[in-house]
Amino acid sequence: MSGAWWQVGVSLAIYFGGLLPILAQQRPLVTERVATVPEGELRIDLGFEFAQTQRFPLSGLRGDLSRVGVLGLSLGVASRMELQLRGTIQNYLSIDERRGGAISLRLPTPESTHDVGDFSLWMKMRLRAARGRWPALGVRVGVELPNSDQARGIGTNQTNFFAAMLAEKRWGAFDLFGHVGVGILPAPIEPFVQNDVLLYGVATVYELNARTNLVAEVSGWESTRRRAPLGTESRGQVRVGLQLRTGRLWWDLAGVRGVRAIDPRSGIVFGMSVPVPLWKR
Repeated sequence: MSGAWWQVGVSLAIYFGGLLPILAQQRPLVTERVATVPEGELRIDLGFEFAQTQRFPLSGLRGDLSRVGVLGLSLGVASRMELQLRGTIQNYLSIDERRGGAISLRLPTPESTHDVGDFSLWMKMRLRAARGRWPALGVRVGVELPNSDQARGIGTNQTNFFAAMLAEKRWGAFDLFGHVGVGILPAPIEPFVQNDVLLYGVATVYELNARTNLVAEVSGWESTRRRAPLGTESRGQVRVGLQLRTGRLWWDLAGVRGVRAIDPRSGIVFGMSVPVPLWKR
């Protein structure tokens, strides 16, 4: 990014951050909190992710993956409900290895490939607030759309369905939340076959002070089949990092470690979040 564009981006971020109210921060965590965006507000999340030694069993590719423009839009449509859009504007893979693979590929170059990410649409609803010793509860359902081109070797170009129950409990500066649910993943190369995976996620946020939070999580999904269909394998990540508030803008930074052999060996994510008021309640 040129110096001029960088200055413009920082100026806009500071401008919006100084004008708008603070929302509960989600990035860089994947595990969703029960709390929803206030009605009439839109939270914009934007970031970058780099994953080292990422494997794609369906295409047989392995390499370093850069996710540019990791986008999240969360709109509060009611006091307890929000609608979400999640996705990546562009994925770039630097290919280190090409072994096997079950689909025909059309790569831009032998050394690299790129493609738009699969976007997903979600609905999250808070069912009840925390009371006494009982946690807050919520539900989240979503569908992942087939935006990617499987011939580029990065995406599966499948329509996937997810549903999960959410729980969250706070003790002073310590906030613990998680989810458990099911994902329905069609097998990319096996007609009339699907893999029902178990979704999981456990995360914690510890408030060091009014401007800084420590965050950590483990999340992913587990295949319910002994031999998962190609392209629906078990996946998981561990993330540990920071959330930092400057003015009223949240920045985030986290390290990533894969749980499975096909997951990234290591990685880093960073980004920012800003709320935009659209209408009054």
